[in-house]
Amino acid sequence: MRAISLWQPWASAVALGLKRIETRHWPARFTGPLAIHAAKRWTGAERDDAASFARAYDPRLAEPPLGAIVATCRLVRCDRSEDILRRGISPMEEAFGNYGPGRFGWLLDDIVALAEPISFRGAQGFFEVPDELLGLASHVQTLGRLL
Repeated sequence: MRAISLWQPWASAVALGLKRIETRHWPARFTGPLAIHAAKRWTGAERDDAASFARAYDPRLAEPPLGAIVATCRLVRCDRSEDILRRGISPMEEAFGNYGPGRFGWLLDDIVALAEPISFRGAQGFFEVPDELLGLASHVQTLGRLL
């Protein structure tokens, strides 16, 4: 399965169903299954963001897992950020993304949080995660269709 690394607390926000649009400066040119990986990076600014998001949205964002796969989902489409904003999104969704000019939003659906994060080394851009590794996640919490 393809995977993408997100810094925390944004990876956990996807896993918790709080973030359904991943924003990037480049478009995704495929649709289909996607694993969400929480990067190991954990800067002071990201810790501050996590604390702020934890107070505002969900306390579980305060101490998120690092260096692990935290969820799977389906990437359904990629739209320009301007088009997403024109259609309208919630204030929470907007808080979790960068919708500046020239950026893209990847719309995620069928988000499934893993019951336990799976330790895995991430990479920049898309990378592959062995399907059998994800098969080890025997218990998942299905968040259902979100779009």
